[in-house]
Amino acid sequence: MNKSQLIAYIAENSELPNAKAEKILAAMLSSIELTLTKGDSVSLVGFGNFGVKERAARKVRNPQTGKEMQINAAVVPYFKAGKALKEQVDTKK
Repeated sequence: MNKSQLIAYIAENSELPNAKAEKILAAMLSSIELTLTKGDSVSLVGFGNFGVKERAARKVRNPQTGKEMQINAAVVPYFKAGKALKEQVDTKK
């Protein structure tokens, strides 16, 4: 599912026009991005948690050339699925 399909799904299931559904999705994504930019986390009970982690600087090797390179430290976003989402997705049960 891509963004436009998600907007169409939201619009259909909430009986809203596509334009409103798009604004709602944009507002939700923007609020998550802003919160993560501040270094905070977003918790949606049953769905999961969005947060940020610090990744340390490290040395890596280019597999094609064998040349060693330095990767700078970075702050990266992550998502951890909640219990309800994991159970919903698990089709092996």
